[in-house]
Amino acid sequence: MKGLTGRFAILAATGMGVVLSTPAMAQDAEGEALDSNAIIVTARRTEERLQDVPISISVYNQEDISKRNIVNSADLATYTPSLSVNSKFGPEKASFSIRGFVQDLGTVPSVGVYFADVVAPRGGGATTSGEGAGVGSLFDLQNVQVLKGPQGTLFGRNTTGGAVLLVPKKPSGLLEGYVEGSYGNYDMRRVQAVLNVPLSDTFKVRLGVDRMKRDGYINNLTDIGPSNFNDTDYIAARLSILAEITPDLENYTVANYTRSDTNGTVPKVIAYNPNSGFGSFAARQIAGEASVGGGWWDVSNTDAYARNKFTTWQIINTTTWQASDNLTVKNIVSYGQFQEIARQTLEGEYYFIPDGTSPYGTINPFINLIHLGNFPGFRNADEETITEELQFQGRSSDGRLTWQAGGYFEQANPLGYNVQFTPFLLNCVDPYQYQCFGISPTSSSISTPWQKRWYRSRALYAQGTYNLTDQLAVTAGARYTWDSQSYEYDGTGIFFETPFVPSWYCNNPALNGLIVDGVNTGQKKPIAPMDFEECYAKDTAKSDKPTWTIDLEYKPTNDILLFAKWTRGYRAGGVNPTYIPFNLWGPEKVDTYELGTKTSFFAGMFKGYFNLTGFYNDFRDQQIQATLVAKQGAPLLGGTAIINAGKSRIWGIEVDASVTIADILKLDAGYTYLNTKLQELSGVPEDELVPWEPGASSWARVVPTAVVGGPLSLSPKHRLTLTGTLNIPVPESVGKLSVGATFVYTAKQYASRADDGAWENYQNPPAGTTPEDWIVFADVMPPRNPGLMPATNLLNLNANWDSIFGSPVDASFFMTNVTNEKFPVNVVNGFNSFGLESQLLNAPRMYGVRLKVRFGS
Repeated sequence: MKGLTGRFAILAATGMGVVLSTPAMAQDAEGEALDSNAIIVTARRTEERLQDVPISISVYNQEDISKRNIVNSADLATYTPSLSVNSKFGPEKASFSIRGFVQDLGTVPSVGVYFADVVAPRGGGATTSGEGAGVGSLFDLQNVQVLKGPQGTLFGRNTTGGAVLLVPKKPSGLLEGYVEGSYGNYDMRRVQAVLNVPLSDTFKVRLGVDRMKRDGYINNLTDIGPSNFNDTDYIAARLSILAEITPDLENYTVANYTRSDTNGTVPKVIAYNPNSGFGSFAARQIAGEASVGGGWWDVSNTDAYARNKFTTWQIINTTTWQASDNLTVKNIVSYGQFQEIARQTLEGEYYFIPDGTSPYGTINPFINLIHLGNFPGFRNADEETITEELQFQGRSSDGRLTWQAGGYFEQANPLGYNVQFTPFLLNCVDPYQYQCFGISPTSSSISTPWQKRWYRSRALYAQGTYNLTDQLAVTAGARYTWDSQSYEYDGTGIFFETPFVPSWYCNNPALNGLIVDGVNTGQKKPIAPMDFEECYAKDTAKSDKPTWTIDLEYKPTNDILLFAKWTRGYRAGGVNPTYIPFNLWGPEKVDTYELGTKTSFFAGMFKGYFNLTGFYNDFRDQQIQATLVAKQGAPLLGGTAIINAGKSRIWGIEVDASVTIADILKLDAGYTYLNTKLQELSGVPEDELVPWEPGASSWARVVPTAVVGGPLSLSPKHRLTLTGTLNIPVPESVGKLSVGATFVYTAKQYASRADDGAWENYQNPPAGTTPEDWIVFADVMPPRNPGLMPATNLLNLNANWDSIFGSPVDASFFMTNVTNEKFPVNVVNGFNSFGLESQLLNAPRMYGVRLKVRFGS
């Protein structure tokens, strides 16, 4: 810790060296730096200048979003150095990660997404989806704010990594609007339209629509299902109503609706272990794809019903009462729903039977290794979320103390059963009609878990800032949260002892007759078809924790802020009755220590800001994903569970800077150095290389996605974004011309460390073996650890012509991934379970043009 303190001292001194040189720079009549006035954020639940807030923040206004062609969460993460996305199940089902805090399968988000001050509707499904990180929200916004570090006092639990705030534009008093159309490669078409109508001086309405379609860039080499994947097809609508009932009473309502219906994604099989039971199948797949000229963005699909459809809607009502000059009362209530249907192959396998004639062999039957689907007539996720927050904001009569306090309630309920449909180790002509026969008499099955999830959260909080002097202030805040999560799992399995004749059983080994009086009998208990109530199991995880923040803020001038902060964050525990004894996991908590400086400057032809933050995270009881490897002879093949991993430490620095030169050239830079390490790993048994016996644990190994002494997943050490915008000097009558370029560098990073053993064997094979005996890679993939993603360099371009010849028409051109880089964005992590590895693929070069017509005042 002493060495770390020394590092922070150097960082702070470096920052001060920049900061303390600025007081001589020019300021406006109010004594404020000119460039920072327009950047207003709500990171502390009230409007403040960006440079006055002691939080590391990246901010994008709607112009930034449009020029960078930010459509979804992955696009936003591209431009934010501390922000990553976990897109293991495709770009439409991504979740956010900040500073190494990742949402794994089955856990609640570590980064909260808020729209108009309200958390996004919960997903409630078995895979990552919903929670506000999808498409359809990134249009007609005031700004997007990425808050880095725990935000547990004002925004609640489950913000250990940070929060993403989407701030929509409120209705204004002007009759105005715009229509914007875009067209690009992959037959991309997008139309946006916004209309703002002041029906009276005190009643204003704003309506917006966003519709986008684009063909997928992942090509399907088989004739099964869609011809392409990772397509885009959504419509989003938003209605905002602002009623200024009296000069002191305002009511603001926002209604959102988004529907997305795509083909989903398919991972690419890139490596396999020839010694595994499925090695020969994977080998034939890789050879078959190569024989027909398969390249980086070519995959083999086996799901004839592939689809990813989700619908989300939310109504938010905020009532604000200015009770007095020193007291404001605000009530925020919301109701939302999230529904999803997801069907896709999870491993990307195409395990065909050779016929000696075609590269792919016999098309049917083929082997379903493991798929994700929905039981006919049911959804994968079907959840409602209700929130209520009563908030008080005030200040003392002398203006030295500003404070806020409130109470929060959130309840998420299932609207019905979420029923997945997962064929496993089957030859299927049509799995939905049970036209299958098994490969393994004990494991080949269709898993149909009937699931329901409930979430409940209650909290009380208070925070205040006291100005000790005109330059020195202290902020302190605390929150106490009570959480519970319940999960009903009526899991059933459909087995095929007789080909094409289904037999129904309970799927949970604690309920299906396998375990009797603590002894595993090895027998299954049959049930009537669809009689899932025979398999009822329900668990509840409860947790309650305090969170807090304490920071000291010093402003030697109005344009300089120095701060030191200690923040506690926590993420609620969870439950999944599927895999005993890993059915419950506890909450995780983090203590974050930060030193930072924010500086605004204006000197002649130069203006801008420089923000620097150093942080250290003491991370305990981390929730981490692990692969369960069954013992030889056990009645279960394997699974995925969440464990509490012990201790981790995360430290680094974040830089956000911008400079404008003579209003002609603007340079923006963002940089993050992130150093993560898993220090302790508890609750993971040593390898139990013994055959399974009745009554014993089914698991031989528990393989987490990180290893002691190694980095955390999705945590690159270096991330750099550089954006340059040149405003071309032309006569005002011509309009405004600008060109811009953004360069993004991301260092290599682990998606998973679970493949390290296989990689070590490949690098240093045991005596008497060769590397090829252990792991073989597809030709499109250079030999390397499948869980280690390479460093990437991205270049994006844009050109804009606004107010063409004085008209209300704007035109622009954009291109992303200009050099057509090829790299994985995540790993499936199936090597230990199935002897093959698959990866999710990045987007290729995309380009297009936009035309926008503005009207009204």
